[in-house]
Amino acid sequence: MEMTVQLTIDCSDPQTMVAFWSRALGYVPEPAPDGHTTWRAYWEAMGVPADELPAGAGDVPESIVDPAGHGPRVWFQQVPEPKSAKNRWHFDLKVGGGRDVPLDVRARRVGAAVDQLVEAGATVVRIKDEPETGLYAAALQDPEGNEFDVV
Repeated sequence: MEMTVQLTIDCSDPQTMVAFWSRALGYVPEPAPDGHTTWRAYWEAMGVPADELPAGAGDVPESIVDPAGHGPRVWFQQVPEPKSAKNRWHFDLKVGGGRDVPLDVRARRVGAAVDQLVEAGATVVRIKDEPETGLYAAALQDPEGNEFDVV
């Protein structure tokens, strides 16, 4: 039996998260399947009861996919409670090129990515600039406060 992987992220505003993480990961909003105009129309056609579809659910994409088909699908599941603690997982966006690339080059690449992510709605938590260990990375938060690193 084939297995696929989906990462589900609880959030309060799926539309904001889809926009941010599409840009951050180079993913695209996932279109509704089978020629349906929206995910809501698809779910209704499948027979999902109306009481399981809150107002607005599925009217716009709530998931993103890797256009190359390699990475996992990411679904932003709307939940009523806000984020309340530090993540137990996080994305590492590896843009620097690894330790074979000179530190100054990696720092420029990380800095450029951080600038783009801040423009998209991220917040910088801290910059890890440790030349003695060869590390340059940035810790950020997405629009809902979920932590991630750019290395």
